[in-house]
Amino acid sequence: MNFRALQAANRRKTTGLLIAMAILMWVVAYSALTYFGGATSAIIPVAVGISLISVWGAYYGSDKLVIKMTGARLITESENPKLFGLVQEVCIASGLPMPKVAIVDDPAPNAFATGRNPDNALIAFTTGILDVMDRDELQGVIAHEMAHVGNRDTLVSAVAATTAGAIAILSDILMRMAFFGGNRNRNNNNSPLLLVFSLLILILAPIAALLLKSAISRKRESLADATAVDFTRNPTGLRAALEILARDSTVVKQRSNAVAHIWIESPLDAKAASKLFATHPPIEERIAILRSMESKGS
Repeated sequence: MNFRALQAANRRKTTGLLIAMAILMWVVAYSALTYFGGATSAIIPVAVGISLISVWGAYYGSDKLVIKMTGARLITESENPKLFGLVQEVCIASGLPMPKVAIVDDPAPNAFATGRNPDNALIAFTTGILDVMDRDELQGVIAHEMAHVGNRDTLVSAVAATTAGAIAILSDILMRMAFFGGNRNRNNNNSPLLLVFSLLILILAPIAALLLKSAISRKRESLADATAVDFTRNPTGLRAALEILARDSTVVKQRSNAVAHIWIESPLDAKAASKLFATHPPIEERIAILRSMESKGS
């Protein structure tokens, strides 16, 4: 599969997963109304509102928030002209504006990009990745991160996180109501089986939302790999960079759930109970896809 076919496939799958999350939100709301009746009609917008405020507040200040959480330090071109030159090359190839550049003092090789849109983007590199990668490998990493910027992945993640958060908040509130004697609608004519089914949905919906959110993240990572090749026409550089990351066992110091998904190699996926909960595809799978692009001349 060439990079353009891979890009199209991942965009279609992302759209499908976002639609599935919207349907899940509707199913949770319907289940709540079925089990509790009109008593929950005011809770649903409250859950959505809480999620919107928390997620979209972080979205608009994502660059500042991530700098604080990862300990990244903004640098100027005079501090690292070679790195700035590489970033500028990828920006020219992609047609994207020059992002802010930052360094994270960490020996583990890794990098990330964030920002609510291309005009407010930030790309950061650990000192470890700058030490171990050559020019072509760094160019592949930069192209991958700038692909996230160009594909508006911070926005896509915010939409997915808002929906998943609203489902989790709504389910939590309703389950507390159920366990602590909430006002279940005893006057409706729904069958007991439907009521049990509605309760099961409320219990399982947060897990399903997390699975969908993780799947969306994996598709955006695959899309970023394909888009990086679109920018550079050089799958070898990114493939070699990922091979270095696969061989290296060091993990970045800042590896909380809040920022783990933004790194080019997630520091938490190895600890995931299942790869279904991982935010990145297996790195070996990503390497194999890039290698196939090399053999087919992209």
